[in-house]
Amino acid sequence: MPDAIFADPRLARIYDAFDGPRVDLDLYLGIAAEVEATSVLDIGCGTGSLAVLLASSGRSVVGVDPALASLEIARAKDSRVTWIHGDATSLPPLSVDLATMTGNVAQVFLGDDWEATLRGVRAALRPGGHFVFETRRPERRAWEDWARAKPRVLVGVREQLELLDVSMPFVSFRHTYSFPDGSAIASDSTLRFRSRAEVEQTLVRCGFKVVDVRDAPDRPGREYVFVAQKA
Repeated sequence: MPDAIFADPRLARIYDAFDGPRVDLDLYLGIAAEVEATSVLDIGCGTGSLAVLLASSGRSVVGVDPALASLEIARAKDSRVTWIHGDATSLPPLSVDLATMTGNVAQVFLGDDWEATLRGVRAALRPGGHFVFETRRPERRAWEDWARAKPRVLVGVREQLELLDVSMPFVSFRHTYSFPDGSAIASDSTLRFRSRAEVEQTLVRCGFKVVDVRDAPDRPGREYVFVAQKA
């Protein structure tokens, strides 16, 4: 079940405003060019920011997301993308050059669903196809920054972030959005922080070889960017 921040229509409509400029996507566009990908699967595509950029560059793109409200926003942006309501474990037959997973989506998988997702990604790739995604470095302790976060007000909506629990490898937090009409929506989330070694082990176990582990240029020292290839 997607968190309310992605699944509630009122929140989906303001998600892009709070997400801000997606400078992190330049990395993924660069890797798509690097591996000469002409077809891309964007997993957890959300409101479609990366998928639209990839389609604009002439690539064939499939975007999949379990949050229908977010997917409806994406569909309205670009009809060239094939938008699928679902996840990596329920895809139709595909054979793409590249699969992407941006925005630390890899951390929303808390248990066996992580390896099930990896196997679904592998099945969607052509032989030798690549998979690129990012995940926060546990040692950077990003939740300490979240605990100090001040409220933001954008498009007339107030956002408050509250740290709820840190029980490693799990970190839980709550976003509360207050609207001008006096209503409010709370969205609770839990993320799993995996070490580099754990991520590499699960990739290998699920039929990938790790080609590279990079730094995120927009957030140096805070994230791992994994480039894997279907073995």
